[in-house]
Amino acid sequence: MNKKYIPKEISWLSFNERVLQEADNKEVPLLERFKFLGIYSNNLDEYFRVRVAGLKRLSTLTAKSKVILGYNPKATLKTIHEIVISHNEKFEKIYAGLLHELAKHNTHIIDEKQLNQEQAEFVRAYFHKEVRTRLMPFLLEKDSSMPNLTDDAIYLAIYLSKKDTQKRRYALLEIPSNVLPRFVVLPEKEDNKYIMFLDDIIRFGLKEIFFIFDFDEISAYTIKLTKDAELEIADDISESYIDKISKSLQLRKRGTPVRFIYDRTIPPDLLKIITKKLNFGPADVIIPSNRYHNFKDFMKFPNPGRKKLFNEPFIPIPHRDIQSGKSILSAIKKKDIMFFFPYHPFDHFIDLLREASIDPYVTSIQITLYRLARNSSVINALLNAVRNGKSVTTVVELQARFDEEANILWGNKLREEGVKVIYGVPGLKVHSKLCLITRTKNDITQRYATVGTGNFNEDTARTYTDLLLLTTDKKITNEVFKAFNFFSVNYKKDNFYHLVLSPFFLRNKINLLIENEIKNAKAGKKAYIYLKLNNLTDKEIIDNLYEASQAGVRIKLIVRGMLSLIPGVKNLSEKIDAIGIVDRMLEHSRFFIFCDGGNEQTYISSADLMTRNLDHRIEVTCPIFDKNIKCEIRKVFDIQWDDNVKARIFDTTQSNAFVKPGKNAPNQSQIEVYNWLKKGNEKVK
Repeated sequence: MNKKYIPKEISWLSFNERVLQEADNKEVPLLERFKFLGIYSNNLDEYFRVRVAGLKRLSTLTAKSKVILGYNPKATLKTIHEIVISHNEKFEKIYAGLLHELAKHNTHIIDEKQLNQEQAEFVRAYFHKEVRTRLMPFLLEKDSSMPNLTDDAIYLAIYLSKKDTQKRRYALLEIPSNVLPRFVVLPEKEDNKYIMFLDDIIRFGLKEIFFIFDFDEISAYTIKLTKDAELEIADDISESYIDKISKSLQLRKRGTPVRFIYDRTIPPDLLKIITKKLNFGPADVIIPSNRYHNFKDFMKFPNPGRKKLFNEPFIPIPHRDIQSGKSILSAIKKKDIMFFFPYHPFDHFIDLLREASIDPYVTSIQITLYRLARNSSVINALLNAVRNGKSVTTVVELQARFDEEANILWGNKLREEGVKVIYGVPGLKVHSKLCLITRTKNDITQRYATVGTGNFNEDTARTYTDLLLLTTDKKITNEVFKAFNFFSVNYKKDNFYHLVLSPFFLRNKINLLIENEIKNAKAGKKAYIYLKLNNLTDKEIIDNLYEASQAGVRIKLIVRGMLSLIPGVKNLSEKIDAIGIVDRMLEHSRFFIFCDGGNEQTYISSADLMTRNLDHRIEVTCPIFDKNIKCEIRKVFDIQWDDNVKARIFDTTQSNAFVKPGKNAPNQSQIEVYNWLKKGNEKVK
């Protein structure tokens, strides 16, 4: 491994290990620990579909791949395999321990062989009513080709045999967990609750599916295939952008396999026939595991009704500057407002859109859409605006990974209702989070802008920490207006003096800000850089941070996910400290604080400091001019930096050691930020 950088794919595994730590953390309520197993599993699925798949493609380029990456992809893939196997062993031990803990609370996950008579009758009835008609087995014959297995679905590999003979048959059967609950609650007995996997309900009824065959033994073993999810978008100017995306989505379904997981008790001959039909070779990732896969379904594990087993949700705090039943547009005109989600309710933003949709003087609403909630109130508000005669423009990003189909559907719905829909910028993902409301009264035009770090999505706004600035400051609103013109008028670049747009200006701006701190440190002035990010992997930025450290600049990093920079290395990064926080909410906000000789410069951003965000996406980084909001952001950073409950230390070993409380009182930053915002509201009252 390069002594200056950690490959981002390896650093990502370190992040997912922090998620696994929460599943193993006895201070976390039991059902939340199951949920963290689900998050870990879901994360890992996407990691293989995207990051490992990308490495596999690069590994075919031989020498060129090292130049592109800066490290050997084949060696990295080998390390990934070793780490994943190691993590899987931890995962299985944690799961076994959680089952034991669950049983102490009189809640039991049982299989088809543990049913009493009443439960068996219930399962039989459920199988007949809900499950049987959805099961369509595929027989695996020696000369038949393998069906196109659904990416990320789970299958039962069926083994049919007859006693005292060599007669065998094999089949595959998809578990319909996309249409049926993965977990089924069985009848209680003496205050004991029982839950069963859908997989085992199918096992219970298998003989009814294969009754036409003369076999007396039927067993089933779970398998799962993960495929390359990268879209191949052909550069064909005769095809519309939406058609290219749609074609690529069809090709994704036949993506190259990148991981195969199987029940380690599967008979060798059945495993051999499956892997042979999938054309797996020695370089492929094949992972033996336990009886169940797709633990992401534990994110929706049924609640047995025992309060102490889960976290009580935070009750969102109404923002002190937003009065119920009063105009939000008027509140923004008085002063800049910053929402801290999910501590503040996302309903405030929906209320703003609804107010704009019926205000007689509002003429237009423009907004970027990247990921939307399933039943989006944002969309409803925009459609309502069109019905009320407003001009509505949406920039819909079709390449929001795994949301492409949903965004095509949303785009079509908006268009049908009269919304102007712009499908992103071909070759550049539109990842910025912008909304602009234009209001004209007595020939005076007033613009209201929102600039954020997270999507306009009420589902994720309940569980992701994000920032959203609301302002009428012309330095910002005029440039948000320019940004929407860029989307509308053939991507014609304009001059920006305050907003910092990727891929045009952000890299240079960050480098200049770092260089300014280096200059000040060398002049003996106070110099520091505080960054809160999801990921920091860009080598040029990292090299500049190393240079800043060597010049004496104090650097604090709060990074949730990937960090390729190595803190605390002598003569390289001694002045750099870094922590990562994994807690009940996903840390998603991004902001940058630079000392600037005591005149602190603060920015919020949709961008991480990754090459893709700096060079291949439309991102917006926004300066904060309001002094009170700058102080609020700094306060949040300081609270998080002092976290000694959920913060882990980044170091050369990637050990993910927790920050030790020492003599300090426990500080769980997400709770502390919530309490601090709540107190701020109480002071106003």
